[in-house]
Amino acid sequence: MAVTGLIFLVACTPANKEPTFAVPIQSAIVEYRDGVTERELNTPTQVVILGTGTPIPDPRRAGPSVAVIHRGQSYLFDIGAGSIQNAVTARYLHDIPSLYPTHICCVFITHMHSDHTLDLVELAYRMWWRRPHRLRVFGPTGVDHMVGKMEEMMGPDLRIRLAGTQPVQFPESRRAVATEISDGVVLEKEGLKIEAFSVPHGAISPAYAYKVTAHDRTIVISGDTSLSEKLEEMATGVDVLVHEVISDQGLLKNSPAFQKYHKASHTLAS
Repeated sequence: MAVTGLIFLVACTPANKEPTFAVPIQSAIVEYRDGVTERELNTPTQVVILGTGTPIPDPRRAGPSVAVIHRGQSYLFDIGAGSIQNAVTARYLHDIPSLYPTHICCVFITHMHSDHTLDLVELAYRMWWRRPHRLRVFGPTGVDHMVGKMEEMMGPDLRIRLAGTQPVQFPESRRAVATEISDGVVLEKEGLKIEAFSVPHGAISPAYAYKVTAHDRTIVISGDTSLSEKLEEMATGVDVLVHEVISDQGLLKNSPAFQKYHKASHTLAS
């Protein structure tokens, strides 16, 4: 399997030191957008890792999430806890306007485990009244139920804001749009094609990986998976492969039952 770029999401052992950086802006900026700029249209397709974590809370890692930025639009693949805060940071650190939460257009879920979905409500309802377009969410069976129940869960907030004196510019944006997917092309838009294909993730089914074909590069995002011939086939020759891997050292810290579970569900480092 030949790939030009290879990125591993290391699942068990945190980095030796917490990264430090300065975000060069004042805090709490409300952003509006008149459209995609010429600069954004001409920027090569980018891949931004927003989170590489696990269900275990980690001060150095957000939950799993990968952003692909293409011609001024951001497409998120999984949306683990903390990933939207990292999207805000990346928006300013790397000058990517489409990573501002109300400008993110679409989310693609690989599977319905909570560590891959916990920030979905954060994205959908962060300043929903200023979101110019309804958030689109693609994923396996169950994503429609989840999206519908999010609106029910946020009912008190919605009733207060809609019935109060607060200006609500986009009332319909409180409703995300869910699409349950199967293998095949799930979105084609402005020279971008996103294709889902099944991968083995233990007893969890369906579980999907995604192949993104842009005008200038191809990207495969594995999601959680054990070794997969289909994944190898789909990733052959791509420019970037973002693949999960579980640390052998971290695995040994688990109970025998969890070691068995992870070995059947994830790709081992060795």
